[in-house]
Amino acid sequence: MLDLLVVRTKGYEAPNLSLLNGLICKLVVYYLKRKLADKVAAAGYYVVVPDYFHGEPYNPENSERPLQVWLKDHGPEKGYEETKPVIESLKQKGISKIGAAGFCWGAKVVVRLAQGDYIQAGVFLHPSFVTVDDIKGVKVPLAVLGAENDHLSPPTLLTQFGEALNAKPEVEGFVKIFPGVAHGWAVRYNPEDAAALNSAEEAHLEMLAWFLKHIK
Repeated sequence: MLDLLVVRTKGYEAPNLSLLNGLICKLVVYYLKRKLADKVAAAGYYVVVPDYFHGEPYNPENSERPLQVWLKDHGPEKGYEETKPVIESLKQKGISKIGAAGFCWGAKVVVRLAQGDYIQAGVFLHPSFVTVDDIKGVKVPLAVLGAENDHLSPPTLLTQFGEALNAKPEVEGFVKIFPGVAHGWAVRYNPEDAAALNSAEEAHLEMLAWFLKHIK
């Protein structure tokens, strides 16, 4: 459910986002996700990972807070609204090009941002909650990285995403389906499993290449 906002740091002083209208902005401490954010930052970007869940990530083992109940407080539409002041703060610092990456839940936030003038490029991996109509509304370059074995966004749906992008020649975009992997493969994997690691790193490189192309 990681969501990244990335901007080039050259010529800019990284803004202090800790005071943004009370919105908590921090890098996720979970090792693999932090490592991914660091990887993007190492390529010369300033990376922001908002804490959209305010210390209450979804816990499938909590029977008192099933997904549909949890989503009432932490839906992606709320995440979209909470991202706007973050982007506004970046723009007030003189930053004109911003990219966004979303994973699972975060994909919906990215596609909503891509429908306006908030970002200049978006990418999402193993998406959830995204519809074909969402894709039809995007206005900026969008990359979609999906899994072959994904019950939330199966290849049939991903193919429809690709068709929707192809029908918009004015918007650059593509869909890539990674074979043999499941939902969450890009951020939830065993780093000691060579095959899993290679698939995740390939996705990370695709994401980074997209930003290098469009956010520079």
